[in-house]
Amino acid sequence: MQDSTPYAVGIDVGGTKTHLRAFAGGADVVDHVRSSTGWRPHDPGAAADWLAGLIADALPSPLGPSALAVGGHACETPRQCAGIRAALQERLGVPALVVGDAELLVPAAGLDKGVGLVGGTGSVAVGRLPDGGPVQVGGWGAVLGDEGGAAGLVREAARAVWAAHDRGEEPDALAAGLVAAFDVAEVPALGAALEAATDVSAEWGRHSPVLFAAAEAGSPLARSVIAEGGRALAALVVRLARRGATVDDVVVAGGTVLAQPALYEAFTSALAEALPGARPHPLRVPPVEGAVALARSLL
Repeated sequence: MQDSTPYAVGIDVGGTKTHLRAFAGGADVVDHVRSSTGWRPHDPGAAADWLAGLIADALPSPLGPSALAVGGHACETPRQCAGIRAALQERLGVPALVVGDAELLVPAAGLDKGVGLVGGTGSVAVGRLPDGGPVQVGGWGAVLGDEGGAAGLVREAARAVWAAHDRGEEPDALAAGLVAAFDVAEVPALGAALEAATDVSAEWGRHSPVLFAAAEAGSPLARSVIAEGGRALAALVVRLARRGATVDDVVVAGGTVLAQPALYEAFTSALAEALPGARPHPLRVPPVEGAVALARSLL
């Protein structure tokens, strides 16, 4: 017989890994992590099938969700998220909510409103307009944007090193670090190495520790890039404020900004200068907690 206990299922589909938690009877009863390989958010049917398969694998038979909330990587517009939600409800027959993964941060922090800011491989910020509608800024990928994220920082570090080379300056710790990381002979060869990347965000972003190591070694170039990265993250929050979003609380997540104190401090300093009333909160729990909270609100 099917267990009558209501199961609230939350799913955080990240760019690399997916985290599912099921809550029932006052406690988490399932905690499941797997690769995000196969996630296709621009195809609602395929995305819904992928999520339904994940749930079937993670929840012991014959259990199913009573309510479901999903934060999806690259689910970038309300229309896109609504399409996945409709397909998912058709397949599962239970209340469902689908949002972008950055929208999990505010409920994960136990807040009702505020900004979710991610500074990981990329960067993005989300909030809510006065009418309750979602708004997202940033997240445009490492080639064109993602300032303050790992890949964007590496791009800007390379630009700083090239500019120093053009000025006739001797290579410093940042230049030496990038040359070694990309396995090239000299600074001018960095361009071809960056352009050869097949997965730009991942392949550039994994070299970001070089920037922070160079800053610790005393590189003014590295310190300038980090300071500008912090200002870029704060600028995302400023854009949301100018569009009317509530920015009193800013929940910060991401493996770059939270793992690198120099970047986090640059961000908080820039935020305090631009928006003195905004309060940053580093997220100390997994974002899937936000998905579980949203799912429980549907029961």
